[in-house]
Amino acid sequence: MADLAMLEAVLASASVDAAVSVLRPDYRVLLVAVDGVVNGPSDEMSGRLLRAAEGTAREALGQGPAEVLPHVAAWRDAYRAFGAKPQRTRNSLEALLRRAGTGLPRVNRLTDAYNAISVVHMLPLGGEDLARYRGAPRLVRATGAETFDTVADGTPVIEHPEPGEVVWCDDAGVTCRRWNWRQARRTQLEEGTTTALFILDGLEPVTDRALGAAADDLVAHLERLGPDVRSVRRLIASRPTPDRGD
Repeated sequence: MADLAMLEAVLASASVDAAVSVLRPDYRVLLVAVDGVVNGPSDEMSGRLLRAAEGTAREALGQGPAEVLPHVAAWRDAYRAFGAKPQRTRNSLEALLRRAGTGLPRVNRLTDAYNAISVVHMLPLGGEDLARYRGAPRLVRATGAETFDTVADGTPVIEHPEPGEVVWCDDAGVTCRRWNWRQARRTQLEEGTTTALFILDGLEPVTDRALGAAADDLVAHLERLGPDVRSVRRLIASRPTPDRGD
């Protein structure tokens, strides 16, 4: 079991490169490191969370298609800013919203929880197995030489991001491509995961307060997944956002 000092050290070493902040000065990320969780197959508790999220998605999509929702539109603009085509590679929030009509995926208790929180709070949210990290998590604009461990047509392959693409990475390679589009296989949450890193992404109109509320909700659910769950968090932002009471 990791101690809190180790979790705090991981978050203290995390960084967002200046080139990303220049691309989107309104970007901020809330990192949450959690230890002591007991993961496992999807169950009734995670199913309830996902059903509630599906209801939230249906209500939101009743106002119009996913791409016109303010939170989704902001991420589409961010993708275009580094050359991605958002209609082909959708941010993780939009991808979940589009799946909600036929049912959000049931993966495992940890993944189900963060997917549900992502939809309910309308922000991209990723989960990583922190024990599989090599060095600090960093958000950078790729050179194109970095490696990305993924699957294509059912076969494990190594890909490379496009030069200038916004990626999360560690010392061993890319952990998530196109900001929050697709995770690497290496750091995916598995049923044996006990220490995890959650990445809560924010662009305006999401405020720092809204990010904190989503983190509170996530941690409250994770604390039900083990008697010794502990968590630490860190906000990284290039500028504060106005608190509009949301």
